[in-house]
Amino acid sequence: MQEDDTPSLRHQLVNWLFTPLFLLLLFSTVTGYMAAVTLSNKPYDLVLMERARLLASRYTLHPDGDVAALYRLFPESEGEFRFSLHDEWGRKIAASGRLPTPRPADYQLRAPQLRDTQFQGRKLRLVSLQVTLTTGETILVQVAEPVDSRLSLGRSILGNIVIPQFMFIVIAGVAVWIGLKRGFDPLERLRREVAGRPRNDLRPLDETRAPGEVRPLILEVNALIERLKAMMDAQRRFVADAAHQLRTPFAGLKSQAELAKREPLAEPVREALGRICDGAQRCSHLVNQLLTLARNEPEARLNAPMELLDLHRVAQDTAAHWVPEALRKNIDLGFEGIDRQIPIKGNEASLRDLIDNLLDNAIRYTPEGGHITVRVGYGDSAWLEVEDDGPGIPPEQRELVFERFHRIPGSGQPGSGLGLAIVQEVALRHGASVHAGEGEGNAGALFTIRFPHHGSAGNPG
Repeated sequence: MQEDDTPSLRHQLVNWLFTPLFLLLLFSTVTGYMAAVTLSNKPYDLVLMERARLLASRYTLHPDGDVAALYRLFPESEGEFRFSLHDEWGRKIAASGRLPTPRPADYQLRAPQLRDTQFQGRKLRLVSLQVTLTTGETILVQVAEPVDSRLSLGRSILGNIVIPQFMFIVIAGVAVWIGLKRGFDPLERLRREVAGRPRNDLRPLDETRAPGEVRPLILEVNALIERLKAMMDAQRRFVADAAHQLRTPFAGLKSQAELAKREPLAEPVREALGRICDGAQRCSHLVNQLLTLARNEPEARLNAPMELLDLHRVAQDTAAHWVPEALRKNIDLGFEGIDRQIPIKGNEASLRDLIDNLLDNAIRYTPEGGHITVRVGYGDSAWLEVEDDGPGIPPEQRELVFERFHRIPGSGQPGSGLGLAIVQEVALRHGASVHAGEGEGNAGALFTIRFPHHGSAGNPG
């Protein structure tokens, strides 16, 4: 069976809810990163600018003083802070580390300038500041530091922004998932109720516990069930009436053909009458099975009496009626029981129909010289078995054989495909389970019917 690729409503809702949440997280992460970089740059840029101004003011006050004093303004504890001073001709006056060579445009600055630059494989943040001394000379002050610490601060800020947002989305996702699960619980209960029903249970679905959005759908399904029940009732009445009306004509046709065969007739005519007798017999068997099936339909059996019966007696008496048919085919039909009564509550006529169809099916498929055994017993509950050593039933067909008009492909035996369907209906009527399996030694077929618990096995009555 081909699987349906259509996603479930729950998955669609999850996609519709979680996709915007994750997109929001992605957008928030990107904007948060940009904001973190901006926020981390501002204090560092202010400090860097103040250091440039401090360096410029110190040199302006003492242009001919000790240059070494400039280095003492920023001891090694300041990290990788670097500075350089150049005169207006580009000559280096002092420097605490290597920095990029000033650009010509840097000597024309009217205001301090901040920019990013690459130097010796590292990214630096650099301040250029032009200062005029009291002597009228102009110097260029450059101050720089690596951006590593800035990035570390930015990542820290970003983590403080993104992690709470991620946790919020996770908590929201769990809350949404729980909400969806609780919201779908009524639908799941409805699914289990429908799945657990017997196949002939056509009662309306209970819409009172369903959500308001689903209630109109359930009402329409209930209306469909009512129309289906009406159609099935009409079909059932038609089949029962037709079978009842056909029963007498087929019986008369067979009788007339049998009487005609006794007269002196040409051989071709006698063979034709024999085929008519066989056809009438098959039609009569089909009509009888249709009537039996109609008697055991759920609606037809509501008023049928159910009484306390002895399964041992019913099975033994029914099996005895099939002994002549088994002998005619040279089949050994045996019965195995217990020396006690096996009480069950049921309808005797229906139980005889069940056993009749199991034995008819077994005799039909068991070859000449084969064995058929009917067993009854009592353990946790009463059970009935019919075992044969015929060809058996393939595992993939064991559930299908109980469907109406289903016949195993290639069986080569005549039949209507209603016998095991009748067995199923009678078992359902008695609340029993039916199982088709393999006989002893993994050969033949074994049908097991287990009845509900009803008292204990008693003394022979």
